[in-house]
Amino acid sequence: MNATDRTPADLLRSALAADPARPLVTFYDDATGERVELSVATFANWVAKTANYLQGDLAAAPGDRLALLLPAHWQTAVWLLACSSVGVVAEVDGDPSAADLVVTGPDRLEEARACSGERVALALRPLGGRFPAAPAGFADYAVEVPGQGDRFAPFAPVDPGEAALVVGGAELTGTETVARALDDAAAGGLPDAPRVLSGLAYDSWRGLSLGLYAPLATGGSVVLCRHLDQLGADGLAARESDERVTFRASAGS
Repeated sequence: MNATDRTPADLLRSALAADPARPLVTFYDDATGERVELSVATFANWVAKTANYLQGDLAAAPGDRLALLLPAHWQTAVWLLACSSVGVVAEVDGDPSAADLVVTGPDRLEEARACSGERVALALRPLGGRFPAAPAGFADYAVEVPGQGDRFAPFAPVDPGEAALVVGGAELTGTETVARALDDAAAGGLPDAPRVLSGLAYDSWRGLSLGLYAPLATGGSVVLCRHLDQLGADGLAARESDERVTFRASAGS
């Protein structure tokens, strides 16, 4: 992290400048056997494409509200950083009917239809695969985003003091998001440049912090695991060894 990093998007830019080749997000789905590893450069490329899509095709602007109806997943992490890049407020599990646009997974499509604005659906298939057929009333993220530009520049500067994230009923600015992530890292005893294993959901600040923001803010990386309870104790120990985990996130306060 640099002294000028005041938003999560700033943190990503600093990580990219420091070491683009290092792993940033390693994702497992233990219900399907999927494993995806994204370096800082690859993750930043997905973020740039998504931010270009958000700002361009979806016409989102700073201050717009996006209901994010996705589980803990590498593509969810991409959307969170894309929102930060544009200045859009990411409302985790937000009310679609009150949002300017909605981004949803395949299991929450009916809920997402309450949004009167733009609707985007993610199939959450391995390797970012598309739907066999896009759900009616939704754009398929996997179809729309690959052709977007690899570099992103916001049309308007993002104010780090404005609302950036809503989770668990709390609204945070970009600056507050970064500060709380750093505080969590210090209070939780995360080592330098941690390799954090997290099976926590993204529906709470703690899940978002340990599963994304705190590792990013401290020069580390995250092993993000969905359906981790299916792995078992021996499998968990093997994963921690294989992935060189230095900190395991817990659900405690």
